[in-house]
Amino acid sequence: MSELWRLMVLVTISASAVTFLGSAAIWFMDEDRRIRRALRHVLKGAPETVIVARGRGRGAGFNFTTNQAAVAWDSGAWCLLYRIDELMGAELSVDGQVIGRVFRGEQRRAIDQIVQQAAQVTLKLIFDDPRHPDFELELWLEGDQQRRETRSPADAIQEANRWLLRADAIVRRPLAPKAQPTVQARPPAEPEIARPAPPPKPYQPALETVTATALRPTATAPLFDEIDTTADPMEAPWDDDLDDDPSPFAEKPYKPVSKAARPPRGDQDELPFDLDDED
Repeated sequence: MSELWRLMVLVTISASAVTFLGSAAIWFMDEDRRIRRALRHVLKGAPETVIVARGRGRGAGFNFTTNQAAVAWDSGAWCLLYRIDELMGAELSVDGQVIGRVFRGEQRRAIDQIVQQAAQVTLKLIFDDPRHPDFELELWLEGDQQRRETRSPADAIQEANRWLLRADAIVRRPLAPKAQPTVQARPPAEPEIARPAPPPKPYQPALETVTATALRPTATAPLFDEIDTTADPMEAPWDDDLDDDPSPFAEKPYKPVSKAARPPRGDQDELPFDLDDED
């Protein structure tokens, strides 16, 4: 009997643990909470306002402290981050007809009709981004009344209208000036110091100028070497040189040649004339 009670206690504890874990998993994996966690992660803080399209896995949130906006797809699987000033406007459409609109530079088109029944309620956010210019949130579709969390089309329209008012407050604010690229300025050039002009020379008449130039001694180079005044005037300064140095044109001594010493006639070369006959 005691073993039976022990078994029942163990089964009860196990069932409670499984129920608790399952409930925690359902709570943690709830679509709304997943989108809020993703938006808090990309915005680096808790968003101050969030709108979620339940059943479509989409949501959007604004953080006015950091001036950033974020949108999420696939229950927060991936998100896109914008600046607040990139929001250009928003529009609300019911069954394909726009009933409210806010756009930068235009007057707000307020909702002038109350809709109780609708097949589709869509809120579109328009951003200044060429790649992702808009983001649609289908707040109500036909068949959502069968979900656990029941909402009427009127509730969806009221929530979308509050977002139109937020968008109108954002687009009416002046845009912050865009940061200009910083250009490193060159240091100013040092001003050039003007040198004082030389003082003018005193006026001098032309006659005085010519007279001063004529009286000014002029340096001249000597035309000849200095003359030795101690030498004997009767002695030529070049006699010693002639006696000491031999003449390059020395005359050879004359040697007379006699006729008897001449070679015989037969030994001489024949000439066309006889030199002895002429003598």
